[in-house]
Amino acid sequence: MENVHKKYGQHSFGPFTLRIRSGESMAILGPNGAGKSTLLKLLSGSTSPTSGQIRFNDRPLSAWDPHQLSQHRAVLTQFHEMAFALSVHVVIGLGRVSRVRSASCDQIVARAGEMLGVTHLMARTVDTLSGGELARVHLARIFAQLWDVEDGYILMDEPIAAVDPGLQDLLLETLMRFARIRRHAVIAVMHDVNHALRYFSRLTLVHPGSELECVESGVDAKQSLEQLYGVRLACLTDEQGDLVMMPLRNLSKNIP
Repeated sequence: MENVHKKYGQHSFGPFTLRIRSGESMAILGPNGAGKSTLLKLLSGSTSPTSGQIRFNDRPLSAWDPHQLSQHRAVLTQFHEMAFALSVHVVIGLGRVSRVRSASCDQIVARAGEMLGVTHLMARTVDTLSGGELARVHLARIFAQLWDVEDGYILMDEPIAAVDPGLQDLLLETLMRFARIRRHAVIAVMHDVNHALRYFSRLTLVHPGSELECVESGVDAKQSLEQLYGVRLACLTDEQGDLVMMPLRNLSKNIP
């Protein structure tokens, strides 16, 4: 992305200048309304910039045929509403619609479902699933879509928002293992700072006014995160040796 702006009525987002490398993991963080989801939509090609240029593999993103682009780029939105009560097997199989039908299709769908632990749900319809189950099914769809390619990119908007705490780490670990083997880049809007620190190598911070700041994930990001959210953070290490940042109370800002 080079000097990209996007206008929605009176609201303007940008300029966004960003470069993402093959195999990279990047979390997008920022306060509500800063432009995180807009940035993700621009990267996915689901909305066009008002000005500036976005390129993928040295070609303007707008020049890619949607069918061809879907063979390299997968998108997981925050909401998964579907008009029809499709089976889990069919929904995961939707990830293969841009491919030529082959004998391996059903095998890929089955393996993607197995990776996400939804094999026992294959015959169920999606309207009978919990929010967490549905999140796993749609992540399996993403896996099926990019199963047999390399150097693609996965764009996600709050991928673990509806998932129980006990499953969040498992899903993120599975996602990163899948992407690492295939050298896919993973770009995700995240609200949980500690999950961003644990699983993503780079943080892109969207400040109010849509100014971007890119920092390496780790303890050195503390000051930038404090400025981003207007809080003080304490850095701790948990029993597994992972960095944890915890907001400190600011009593002077308490609401009566």
